[in-house]
Amino acid sequence: MAKRQEQEEARPGATEVAPDVLRLELPVSLPGLGHVNCYALLDRDGATVVDPGLPGEASWKALLERLGDADLELRHVHTVFVTHSHPDHFGGASRLARESGARIVAHRSFDWPRRPHEHVEASVDDIAAQREELARQLLDDPEAISALERARSPWDTARGAATPMAEERWQRFARGEFRNVPIVSHPVEHGQVLCLGGRDWLVHHTPGHTQDHVCLQDPDTGVFLAGDHVLPSITPHIAGVGTGPDPLKAYLASLDRLAEVPGVDVVLPAHGHPFADLATRTADIRRHHHERLDKLRAISRELGAATVEQYMQGLFAERSWGWMAESETYAHLEHLRQAGEAESYDEGGRLHYVTR
Repeated sequence: MAKRQEQEEARPGATEVAPDVLRLELPVSLPGLGHVNCYALLDRDGATVVDPGLPGEASWKALLERLGDADLELRHVHTVFVTHSHPDHFGGASRLARESGARIVAHRSFDWPRRPHEHVEASVDDIAAQREELARQLLDDPEAISALERARSPWDTARGAATPMAEERWQRFARGEFRNVPIVSHPVEHGQVLCLGGRDWLVHHTPGHTQDHVCLQDPDTGVFLAGDHVLPSITPHIAGVGTGPDPLKAYLASLDRLAEVPGVDVVLPAHGHPFADLATRTADIRRHHHERLDKLRAISRELGAATVEQYMQGLFAERSWGWMAESETYAHLEHLRQAGEAESYDEGGRLHYVTR
């Protein structure tokens, strides 16, 4: 299986992907991902920096190098825009604002999720596929072992399947080293117009992946900053808890709204390469989730009332079983229940679902 573009390692330099919009690829060490796209929106006063990467010295050094490649210094950064409350997007925001004097802009509901599984970026299928590819590489490249360890999630540790590197990562989460949450000085709302990079951007609130996720659209140039809401080749993780009462419903509704946005010529995602057809990609992702819902209905017809774990084992290949898969399964089951297409009850302290 070829490596997904979102899993490619960060490349140096600054690439112009739209007029006065630069793509700066920053390294990440998260399951299913190899980089995060930071964007610099240029204007005569300096630059707005969108999603300045993870906290920590490695990411900060990469950010400074990329800004330097774009002939930008810290003093040129007047605004930091954060698409949503995951650490690979907001982690560098506080330091960047502190050292540049920039304002921090994000949705008014911006909040750091308190449970570790809530900041998973990619779906468990995409993460499992990455692990399999890395495992195959071990046959030819012993150095790939470190990449395989980076691909493990904190939930592997909780399940007792951790490598030392994964265990250390879990301890960092437990100690709160990723909780360098920025103070949003300029909160925004859906439908608001922001002047960034010398142009007007329309704010689209797109909950689902997180409750506070926002995208930005420039109607004049056809540029659309998509964050994690729409990625070019992988599916964003939809957590079953901590992202609203029915995160899948919110996500699908947000996809529907974006599919109707006119005049989008280039989509700039938070991971992977720019792409052109927003409506087609949103339709593909929507189809993926509806196929999942159909499969859950089929599992229910076969098993009758079953636990989330039993549904998870029928929905995912064994390589993906675990807490993250259960979280995604729970999100889909709750979507069916709240739509009146399933019911749930507690038996022996475990939640059981049956579809209608």
